[in-house]
Amino acid sequence: MISIKVPPLGESIVEATVGRWLKQEGDAVARGEPIVELETDKVNVEVPAPNAGVLTKQLRKTGDVVAVDEAIAEFDETARETGSGRVPAAGGRAEAAAAVAAPARSATAGAAPSQPAAAPRGDVKTSPAVRRMAAEDGIDVSTVAGTGRDGRVTKTDMVNARQATGEPRAAAAPPAPLTAPSAPTPQAPSPVPPPASRIPHPASRAVEERETREQMSTRRKRIAEHLLEAQHATAHLTTFNEVDMSAVMALRARLKERVEKEHGVKLTFMPFFVKAASLALKTYPVINAQVDGDAIIYKHYINMGIAVASDQGLVVPVIRDADRKGMIQVSREMAEVAQRARAGKLTMDDLTGGTFTITNGGVFGSLVSTPILNFPQSGILGLHKIQERPVAIDGKVEIRPMMYIALSYDHRIVEGQHAVLFLVRVKELMEDPASMLIE
Repeated sequence: MISIKVPPLGESIVEATVGRWLKQEGDAVARGEPIVELETDKVNVEVPAPNAGVLTKQLRKTGDVVAVDEAIAEFDETARETGSGRVPAAGGRAEAAAAVAAPARSATAGAAPSQPAAAPRGDVKTSPAVRRMAAEDGIDVSTVAGTGRDGRVTKTDMVNARQATGEPRAAAAPPAPLTAPSAPTPQAPSPVPPPASRIPHPASRAVEERETREQMSTRRKRIAEHLLEAQHATAHLTTFNEVDMSAVMALRARLKERVEKEHGVKLTFMPFFVKAASLALKTYPVINAQVDGDAIIYKHYINMGIAVASDQGLVVPVIRDADRKGMIQVSREMAEVAQRARAGKLTMDDLTGGTFTITNGGVFGSLVSTPILNFPQSGILGLHKIQERPVAIDGKVEIRPMMYIALSYDHRIVEGQHAVLFLVRVKELMEDPASMLIE
């Protein structure tokens, strides 16, 4: 018997949340097969089986917070699915369930009182949902025949038990003893009412129907803490500008089919902004720097973080040395990390080391916003929806596809002048994309 422990989760990560058990107690597991999935503030980590064997016990439940190197399960390397007696075969489970269910069926059908009833079991394996159903219906779970793995009582078993008794709450009352025929009584005895504690209060039911309380995941809690830290630890300020997207849209329309055919990647607007932001950061390197105590650390490389929305929350995978890569390579790497992000397969290397971030709320329809710094970075560029608007061009009003862009920055080290000039430089490069080729 060995203990399955929480593995090292990455730099500065000391705890995780048990996301879901991929194997249940008694399940046979192959070597390297994942047993449980742990959630951290950055990535989900699957914990594999060290060898072939059987998962004998889950020490922590789904939703529990666990620390690195903490034991979360017990594993038997000597046991196997068959031949060890720990995990009965499917036929054996069915026969055992039928044997337990037979007395209950015969008692329901009105068999002779000499027929033995199902003996209550002391160690009934159930889920919280099953226990809740039992409490609401007044049914003793230990008297219900379980058809799940290892005799586990399932929700289907509870539904069948409810249907078999007819009146769920009356099932808790013992049956009346058989007696000799006697004169009819004026009134039939009424069933024993369930205890008052089992009857939900009408007001409680109304609240439960209108509200749902859900515990924050580890990732959501860390995101919340990270955003609060960014607000409290920096002198947060945002400046805005707008970009005429006509030239970039025309260039992309001309090249996108060729790029997809020759290189197998879709050419979006994001690689243009990555290139423009990289060039502007080289002109104003303080926006690519960060504060460390009473010192400023200047980064002579640009690791561009790209915010990606996933089912688990916002993540920011990093394109390393983005200033040294062409748009095709940036497009390919962005597609790969975005796919891994949505599949929950990002690694710690994908998420660490960023020096500047770009977030695009325009894909969701945002017209303008003030992005929050990805602390300890000193700058984040926010992109927004492209919208046709009337603008003055050479003294004439024309309809152009315009986009608002926003730079949030740490005013402790970034002067307002540098922030404004940075956005102006991005605007110039995007409105004349050919100039990016000669930089």
